[in-house]
Amino acid sequence: MNIRNFCIVAHIDHGKSTLADRILEYTGTVSKVQMRNQFLDNMDIERERGITIKSKTVRINYVSKNGNNYIFNLIDTPGHVDFSYEVSRAIRACEGAILVVDATQGVEAQTLANTYLAKKMNLKIIPTINKIDLPTANIEETRRQIFEILELIDEPILISAKTGLGVDNLMESIVTMIPEPKNIETENLNALVFDSYYDPFRGVIIYVRIFSGRIYPGMDIVLCSSNTVYKVLELGYLQLEMVPANELTAGEVGYVIAGIKNIHEVKTGDIIVEKNKGGYDNKYFSNDEIKPFIFAGIYNLNPGDYDNLKIALEKLHLSDASFQYTPVNSDALGMGFHCGFLGPLHLEIVKERLEREYNLNLIITIPNVKYRIKRKNNDEIIEIDNPSRFPQYHEIEYIEEPYVKSMIVTPTEYLSNIVELCKSRRGTVIEIKQLDSNHTLTNFEIPLSEIIFGFYDALKSVSRGYASFDYEFIGYKKSNLVKLEVLVNQELVDTFGYIVHESKINSIANKMMKILKMTIPRQLFNVSLQIRVKNRIILRDDIRALRKDVLAKCYGGDVTRKRKLLEKQKEGKKKMKQFGKVEIPQETFLGLLKINTD
Repeated sequence: MNIRNFCIVAHIDHGKSTLADRILEYTGTVSKVQMRNQFLDNMDIERERGITIKSKTVRINYVSKNGNNYIFNLIDTPGHVDFSYEVSRAIRACEGAILVVDATQGVEAQTLANTYLAKKMNLKIIPTINKIDLPTANIEETRRQIFEILELIDEPILISAKTGLGVDNLMESIVTMIPEPKNIETENLNALVFDSYYDPFRGVIIYVRIFSGRIYPGMDIVLCSSNTVYKVLELGYLQLEMVPANELTAGEVGYVIAGIKNIHEVKTGDIIVEKNKGGYDNKYFSNDEIKPFIFAGIYNLNPGDYDNLKIALEKLHLSDASFQYTPVNSDALGMGFHCGFLGPLHLEIVKERLEREYNLNLIITIPNVKYRIKRKNNDEIIEIDNPSRFPQYHEIEYIEEPYVKSMIVTPTEYLSNIVELCKSRRGTVIEIKQLDSNHTLTNFEIPLSEIIFGFYDALKSVSRGYASFDYEFIGYKKSNLVKLEVLVNQELVDTFGYIVHESKINSIANKMMKILKMTIPRQLFNVSLQIRVKNRIILRDDIRALRKDVLAKCYGGDVTRKRKLLEKQKEGKKKMKQFGKVEIPQETFLGLLKINTD
């Protein structure tokens, strides 16, 4: 069977998408006239930022140097840790992986994580050293890191994805090193769902890898996770455009259309079988659901745009299964939505897409994670992802917060800075491993809330940009947490609620107060700013009132006239403070969104 199913994996900015471009160009799949940078990335935001957000799949016809014809099913994956689930599901559909390592950067955190994942799934890994044409490339050191750190035994392929140098050798290595799909002797259909997206005209388009049997139009199929039955309306191959076919057989990758209207009925990792033809094979099935890690509120700057925001979120939800949202109502901001994201970059991407594609002006509240709370005299453990749902303290027996296991690869000279940064974020160092004479791997456990914003920038700052970072969720641990509440003019602003560790109450409160005072404009009356913890005010400040000169029209005369005017102004300010409403500007939310937790 002359089929090779493989993915391209690497740390962010090591050249995955550029290599995919050269492969498309080298095989003649895309002509030089049609070629553009990041050809498979179809979102403007991907090309502008130079990152891949969603995995891309394409079928390529390749003629080897000995004249044999091959079919390559290539999956280009993201490199950022927020979208690592895309890598894990792509790997399940492949027999091999091209591991790209930047010759100027060497092995980094995501390189290690992808290697471990590929080894766990028993993929054949082709180590590839990219950017060998650059003056700063250190090929020998990168080769040594691949052998010693990644523990790969095959000689790396040397390429320049930008110029195309060495791509011909890589193509031949795909043929010789990556095994062909196994020819499973069974008639029963087992097809892995590794991706899907919503088409407004044809419904859900499912991307499948056929492990056994065959699938054809008119077949009644079953999605095993939900046991729902559908009829196949169309299927085919994933070339630059979808090409219909009469059937897909074992070893092939393609698309299936079965009249499914809701993308959330299709779960990544699910198995498709034929109706009344037996169950699925457990070794192919994966029940790993895509769960958001951080949560934030999204509101319109103009409350009249609520319906437009609702429609925009519905459309985005169809194209991004990892994004979740529920309606909420805030006393300060009105009607909006509480949303779940995979990480800080995912939040930033969603916000930018909503503003750009749907012409919305948005306010994002302070991000939070999901906490677990055990109530007294109650065996039930509740989960909260919104500080407004934080219960009364006398009802709480204990609180648990999510932890992650993080991996940082850094030059050894910055190790002490990294350790200090992790400790300042309540991290615990588990292991420090010397990878070579110049690089160190640090594993530590840290609360997820401490890395969701500000951490990545701080890491790059203390390491001068050389450290790389990856993490995975490991579970919940008990912690001493409290809720900070902000009162503006004696009114509680529910969207400013923030759950923090007791050791950081004062530092976070001071930073929040500074942002509030700098960004909330002065009014014609004094505005009090208060931060409350456990029903006790721990910090207070005032925004002084603007003072109109009511004596400007007095050019002399009795002093009692001036006194009357000042008393009248004083009474007016008292009344205004009682009934006046303080508008919270967007700058306040943006400032709090970027607050550093050091």
